[in-house]
This record gives sequence, structure tokens and C-alpha cells, in this order.
Amino acid sequence: MQPTQVPGFRAVPFTGVIYVMAEAARHGYRYGHPDWCNLGQGMPETGQLPGAPPRVGEVKIGLEDQEYAPVAGIPELRHAVATLYNELYRCDRASRYTERNVCICGGGRASLTRAVAALGEINLGHFLPDYTAYEELLDIFRMFTSIPILLDGSRGYDFSIEDLRREITGRGLSAILLSNPNNPTGKVLRDETLGRWVATARDLQCTLLLDEFYSHYVWGAGGGPVSAARHVEDVDRDPVVIFDGLTKNWRYPGWRCTWIVGPRTVIDAVSSTGSFLDGGGSKPLQRAAIPLLAPDVVRAESAAIRAAFLRKREILRSGLAATGMRFDLDPEGTFYCWADLSDLPASINDGMSFFKAAIKEKVICVPGEFFDINPGKRRSGRPSRFRGYVRFSFGPEEAQVAEGVRRIGELVARHRTG
Repeated sequence: MQPTQVPGFRAVPFTGVIYVMAEAARHGYRYGHPDWCNLGQGMPETGQLPGAPPRVGEVKIGLEDQEYAPVAGIPELRHAVATLYNELYRCDRASRYTERNVCICGGGRASLTRAVAALGEINLGHFLPDYTAYEELLDIFRMFTSIPILLDGSRGYDFSIEDLRREITGRGLSAILLSNPNNPTGKVLRDETLGRWVATARDLQCTLLLDEFYSHYVWGAGGGPVSAARHVEDVDRDPVVIFDGLTKNWRYPGWRCTWIVGPRTVIDAVSSTGSFLDGGGSKPLQRAAIPLLAPDVVRAESAAIRAAFLRKREILRSGLAATGMRFDLDPEGTFYCWADLSDLPASINDGMSFFKAAIKEKVICVPGEFFDINPGKRRSGRPSRFRGYVRFSFGPEEAQVAEGVRRIGELVARHRTG
């Protein structure tokens, strides 16, 4: 029986990874179950990596930390975040971030929600495909109009400066939301290209809302970390707002400790929206996060991530390719492979069919259609342009990734001969 809708509440659908995990649970999955390979997970492995700083095993809570934290975060952590960005990206810049340029939040979604709640009556551009959670986020606040911008897989999801200028001026965009590196495609804006994006935003006065949660997962030569902070000229005037936190780049997703970095006026605004949206993050965990932001600790953690995740990337990428899956581009960043299923047997060559078949093998993945961000379902009734894709994660431990690849290989082989 379908549950009865309670008066006054709308039906809120499960989307993206939430839907995937709910379906997996119906088939017997639970977190940590040894029989399952969760190649759908959006978090990195959280254990000790070779060469990484020791993992935090306990958090001391002082008497003064029993109180609420300030909505913008404790000053010591805000200062530590600003210092880290200056050290990593702004040593040669006269304009430096201070704690007034940082707001601490209780999770990535909380950070993004605070920011979009502070937007005015504007046109906000967002890309397709991109992070699944953006869909409800862009729908729930009605002040702004969200405008989709399609990225072309045949071009390796490249988007030129000329494309960017045309979209901003032609559609009258006042802000653009994007993940860099991109989730799910793994496309990375970096170096001179990223600098030109920041310069264009400055020139056309269009704010870049940059989700940099995967910015330490960069796989090319001289990889990671990357940040638009390197290319900002004036921290209080350039229209660049950055989102990051302990979730991915420090591999502490359960801490729900994140931050927003940007001009002071933006930080004041998101601190104000936080006062009625969430009230602020955990004070003990904010204090415990401060040592983790020491530049030497960050560099060591980033190097350990690169060594461990590059191996897993190759295991997943080569294993999927061996089954006949194709990639519009090899992942340049994140810990995902965005796989085109077009050459697989008809029974499993769309994302939802593959997901349903894989889950019977106790392998979890995420159908590509969930990354076709569609706020308000304005494009409902049309098949998703990404229905032939699946996102696979190499976030889990290496053995789980390898076993998942083995099962996928057997699954595809059965469908080819069946």
C-alpha cells in the first residue's frame, strides 16, 4: 500500500544517490555490508592511507564548546581556512583572504543552500550534467530563475571562454553554479583556463559559484589541488564564491564541516541566511578541524589521496572499458567514471536498466539521468539526454572497487551471450 500523504506536505522525491541507496536498501544493502560493492557512493574511503597524516580517532569537547557556535563559524577556524587559501594559492597576491571572507557551515548542502537563499531575482546558469543535489536546491528558492546550459560530450565537455561570454551576455546571467572538478564527468577547469573564467566573470560581473569539493582529486600532470582562489585579484571585489570542506578533500564526510570563501558582502549574506536555515555547525568539530588545515597536513593528505586514488582510477577505468563501455573523456578529476553504455547489449544499455541489473549482483551505481538537473521538472515528459550513462565511483577501498569491476564484467558477459 502507498502511504497516505499528510495534509500540508508535498511529495518530495528521492533523487540521485538518495534514490539509489534507498533501492539498494530494499535489496538488502546496509553501510559496511561485506557482500556489496558500492560503486555509487559519493564519499571517499575514510581510513588511513599510506603517507597520509594520522586519522583523527577522538575529539575532545571542552566546556566552552557545549554552547552554540557562531552562525558564521568560530573565528579560529575561519582564520585557519583563510590562511590555508592564502598559503596554497595567494602567496604572490597583495589581496589576501581574512576570516571575514570565510563562513563555516554544517555540510556541503548547507553551504550551497545558504548561498542560493541569498540570491536575488536573477538568472542563474547551471550546467548539464552536474551534481544531482543541485536539482531540488535550485527549485526550492523561487527568487531566481535557473537556466540550464548543456555541455557536449562529443567535445569532452569543453566549454570555451567564447561559449561562456555568449551564455552570460545572451541569457543575462548574474551568476553561474558549477562543480570543478565536475561531478559526474571528471572535467577540470585549471591553470590558464580557470584564470580566464575568473577574468570573464570579473569583466562581465557574473558571479561564479564554484563547488570545489573535489579540488584535491586532480589526475593530470602536476595534479591538484586546484582553486579559483589562485586567480582572484581582489578578494572583496571579484565575483567568485568558493565552496569546500572536510567532506571529500580531507576524507571526513561524517564531520559535516564545510566553508564558503568569498567577498565580505557575500559572507555577511550567507551568515544571515544561515541564521534562519540551519543556525550554524558543530562547535566541537569546528575546533577539532583547525589542526587539519595546517598547510603541511593538507599537502601530505593531498599527496596520499593522489597515490591511492590514481591506482583505483585505473582499475575502474580499464575494467569498465574492457566490458565495452566508452568515456567521453578519461576522468581528469573527482573519483568517478562517467561511462557511456551505448555499446552494451540492449538489455543493459541505459542507465536505469544497468542499475537494476547490477543491484542484483550487489553492485551499486548511479544512473546518468539523475545528473540531468531539471529544477521544477520543467522538462518533464522528455527522455533524459543522459539516460545512456552511468556514474561509477572509485571512492571505496581498492579491494571493493576491484571486486565491483569483476562482477560488472561477468554481468555484461552474460548479457552478451544471453
